[in-house]
Amino acid sequence: MKQIILTGRLVSLFLFFTLTTHKMMAQKTATDMVKAAKQEIENLTPRQAYDEIKKGNITVIDIREPDELKQSGTIAGAVNAPRGMLEFYADASLPYHKPEFDKEKRIILYCASSGRSALAVKTLKEMGYTNVAHIDGGLKAWETAGLPVIKQ
Repeated sequence: MKQIILTGRLVSLFLFFTLTTHKMMAQKTATDMVKAAKQEIENLTPRQAYDEIKKGNITVIDIREPDELKQSGTIAGAVNAPRGMLEFYADASLPYHKPEFDKEKRIILYCASSGRSALAVKTLKEMGYTNVAHIDGGLKAWETAGLPVIKQ
């Protein structure tokens, strides 16, 4: 009887550690999620994005918060759509929809350093947007490349 109880406790302990370890391994950090997203999306250098923007017929979306725009400026012609509202602005069936989110047009997103925009591009792809990319390195890389920023 003692052997059965001991075996039962060992099995329970083994299952507990197995499930706990599996749960810990399945968790991802924000950095992990951004890295994974960048493997699935189109990453543009600032120069590549600038060249596309100059050609026209591009929607540029700045997904930073409004106070960030006030502090560091924005790319000329960019539409502000904070990351927290992205899905609502992008969904044509909702009253929040912004017409700038057009699945037929080329859309380039950016944020401060490219983490949020990478996740945002992945989200838009999941929503059926097919011609969407982001500026790898964000506005910081854009400025470092010497490209123009409009200060507000």
